[in-house]
Amino acid sequence: MQVKHLLLIATLALTAACSSNKEVVDENLSEAELYQQAQEALSDNSYNSAIAKLKALESRYPFGRYAEQAQLELIYANYKNVEPEAAKSSAERFIRLHPQHPNVDYAYYLKGLASFDQDRGLLARFLPLDMTKRDPGAARDSYNEFAQLTSRYPNSRYAPDAKQRMIYLRNLLAAYEVHVAHYYLTREAYVAAANRGRYVVENFQETPSVGDGLAIMVESYQRLGLDDLAATSLETLKLNYPDNASLVDGKFVPREEEADNRSWLAKATLGFIESDTPLPPGETRASQDVIKQYEDAQESIPQELINQDGADAQATEADAPKKRSWFSRLTFGLFD
Repeated sequence: MQVKHLLLIATLALTAACSSNKEVVDENLSEAELYQQAQEALSDNSYNSAIAKLKALESRYPFGRYAEQAQLELIYANYKNVEPEAAKSSAERFIRLHPQHPNVDYAYYLKGLASFDQDRGLLARFLPLDMTKRDPGAARDSYNEFAQLTSRYPNSRYAPDAKQRMIYLRNLLAAYEVHVAHYYLTREAYVAAANRGRYVVENFQETPSVGDGLAIMVESYQRLGLDDLAATSLETLKLNYPDNASLVDGKFVPREEEADNRSWLAKATLGFIESDTPLPPGETRASQDVIKQYEDAQESIPQELINQDGADAQATEADAPKKRSWFSRLTFGLFD
């Protein structure tokens, strides 16, 4: 029932937002009056009204005393109005027009915040959604934008918060890669799973997901029959992450059950009637079918053609001109 109520509230809010008319700003207002009314709208959390007045202020008085401040506060108003794309666009415009502004670090910070909250809509705030299983595009953008802020303005007042958010985002991105690797394991795409696990180990050090990445590598290499790589990865896992969920009493336990590649007849008869032999590691039914077709085609070649091909090959070798020595070429063949 609670979910239904939340969906109803979201629908009503969306309907009200779509049906609201665009505010008309009085054309007779001076620059100071526009700015004052915009500040009052921001204080009252009337972000639509604040956005309208800030845009009017910027367009009517582009070189006024409040023009730059209006552009900066427009970023904040769009962000608080849950319009991440508009907030990022406003931030990029301010950074491009005022790269030396004393508060340009605030524009970088708001740009990162807009991407940070882009996937956290109304439902995500109330429902237990796992953010590590969602598209990481906005999280990756937010991480890169916070990284720009901390690298260009390390002494900014917003840098400490940006660094903490970067730690969270890095852990989230690493966990997402682990989910993708487990998906590949369930689909028996062991090479792709091993590559994802190695990517986590190489690019997300000091995150909680590194141990899971090593476990995925061990499981994938075992399924592929690469015993040396599996053993090396397992030793690294035991040494650095002895409490990993894949280790039980020091022994590795795969998280995904090995795929049952038996035929339907073998499964129905509980293995009493085996129509196909088990597949070797790394092979598939499709690859075996291709090899079988090649062998059948080779066996179907008539023996006469094989003998004729052998005779032609011998005749070709016999008729081939012999290689002459340098002495024969020098004497024009008189002493061959």
